[in-house]
This record gives sequence, structure tokens and C-alpha cells, in this order.
Amino acid sequence: MKPNPLAGRVPHLVLLVEDNEDHAELIKRSLSQNRMANQIIWVDNGEKALHYLLHKDEYHDPSTSQRPNLILLDLRLPRIDGLEVLRTIKGNPELQQIPVVILTSSAAATDIAKAYEFHANSYIVKPLDFAKFTGLLDDLGYYWLGWNQQPNCLNDTR
Repeated sequence: MKPNPLAGRVPHLVLLVEDNEDHAELIKRSLSQNRMANQIIWVDNGEKALHYLLHKDEYHDPSTSQRPNLILLDLRLPRIDGLEVLRTIKGNPELQQIPVVILTSSAAATDIAKAYEFHANSYIVKPLDFAKFTGLLDDLGYYWLGWNQQPNCLNDTR
């Protein structure tokens, strides 16, 4: 069993932006089973992600739509695609410090290059194999929510 790097740390909130319900459920289960995230907010399109982050519409109240410690972002999304969501996040001074991990099925060189051009913190291609996918999610959670050090502004309750 891996040591728990979260012991004694502040609660973690993950914003999961994923349009595939099966993938979203697998990601949520994996992060919850390993107690990597205290709360996972799932939205199924890019527009909802931006509304959540910018406190618009149903997410207008910052006390119920708190800043996430990590954003897991798919690229192929309805309404607003993942690259546009990423560009908006990293272009906004209030959001740009939030780590954004691209978690997608696209291994296209143009997508990878564009994601890093827009300042993605990491780019991960979803494995097709179930065991590899769940193992990847375990490692991802341990790294980004456990071992990775974040600025204090991501731990406040804005």
C-alpha cells in the first residue's frame, strides 16, 4: 500500500470536465477510493466548466462553487472545447495558478502542442486498457493532490 501523502493536509477539490459518463464515473471512483479528493465536481461540457470557474448562472455563489485544487480536462467537449477552456483558464489571473491536467483520448501531436502552448500543466492520454487506466488515475491522484505542492491561494475558500 502506498503512503498517504494527504495525511494532515487541507481538503482537496477536483473539477472534472468530462463528457463521457463512464470515464467520469471511473475517475470519480478511483479518486474517491484512494481518498485523493474530498470533493469531485463533475461537469459534462466546456461551457459548464467555465460557468463554474467564473461563477456564472447556477454556479454564481462562490461559497458553493469553490476554486478547485486541480482541474482534469478532456479536450473533446460539447459546447466549448477543452482547448478553449484551457486558454480561458490560463488567461485569467484569478484562475491561472490552478493546475490543469489534460486527460484525453487524443494523442494527436497538434493537440499536445496546442495544450502546452495554452499552458497545460500536464497532458495524459487515456489508456484503452481498464487496469492501466485505473492505475494511471491512482498515480495521477497521488502526484497532483498528494505530492505536488500548491500555492496557498488554491487552499482558501473563495
